[in-house]
Amino acid sequence: MDVPLSMEKVEANRNFANKLWNTARFITMGLGKLDPTARASLAVTAPMEAEELASLPLPERWVVSRCHTLVRTVTEQLTNNDFGPAGQAIYSFLWDDYADWYIEISKKRIGGDDVIAQQQAQRTLVYVLDSCLRLLHPFMPFITEEVWQRLPHEGPSLMIADWPQRDDEPLCVDADAEQRFGSLQALVRSVRNARAEYRVEPGKLIAATVIAGELEPTLAAETEAITSLARIDPAAFSFQGADAEGADGAVVRLVVEDSLEAVLPLAGLVDSDKERVRLGKQQTKLEASIAKVSKRLEAPGFVDKAPPAVLEKARTELAEQEEQLQGVLDALKQLP
Repeated sequence: MDVPLSMEKVEANRNFANKLWNTARFITMGLGKLDPTARASLAVTAPMEAEELASLPLPERWVVSRCHTLVRTVTEQLTNNDFGPAGQAIYSFLWDDYADWYIEISKKRIGGDDVIAQQQAQRTLVYVLDSCLRLLHPFMPFITEEVWQRLPHEGPSLMIADWPQRDDEPLCVDADAEQRFGSLQALVRSVRNARAEYRVEPGKLIAATVIAGELEPTLAAETEAITSLARIDPAAFSFQGADAEGADGAVVRLVVEDSLEAVLPLAGLVDSDKERVRLGKQQTKLEASIAKVSKRLEAPGFVDKAPPAVLEKARTELAEQEEQLQGVLDALKQLP
């Protein structure tokens, strides 16, 4: 049976191969600073046990737990000949969880002065990538073999290396770590969305106050990760009670989830003068358009002769523009 060739999928898989290669290069470059003994000790010879998992910081526990869940899922899918979903699961984990989240967090740990944190990050980076290469090898044998040979490893070839799940016993997971890190992710996403909504320049650091309840100790321990991922000024980041306010009371309050909020001083999000000019131009443009559409709808000749569909389109357009104008006026009122 002929299968249609999708160039979009070809390009997507090429990009994934590049992502995998660059991820491995980042890790191997960091390992190059280690002495041969320390580097060799990072070789993955067996699945991580629950005791070691429990000793790691939250981001490391999260990504290893997610990796172990992936191993179980992919093993079951391959056993059932569900090759497509298995490949997609590996793709999503490596691109999203591992590269976009954990590797970004690990950069601060590896570049920091805490030796234990460096060692834990290096162990986690190698362990998770090694596990994923074993899962991915049936789909992409050549690049995974090449990458695996560059990592600390035991054995002559990835092709004959053990499968990550050695028996029927599932690998250990940490559901609590996954839930708590999920809250951290939700917090970062909320701040990122607010930055995008207020058009904050990518390089600009903003202030933020977090109201976290019982999650405060967990999130406070990962202050460096939160401020780095959300582009928050570490000197202007804090945890407070539910009455947190900006210096002048003008704030953006983000309800992240139950008992977790972020408060962002509005003055730090926007350049008031520039934003007032930008909104003023939008207001002028919308008012002119509304006046034009209103005049047309008020004309007896148009209302009497226009087809119902055209008339309805004009009324819908007017309502949408009036709603947009109200949003602009509200935004102008909120400016400090």
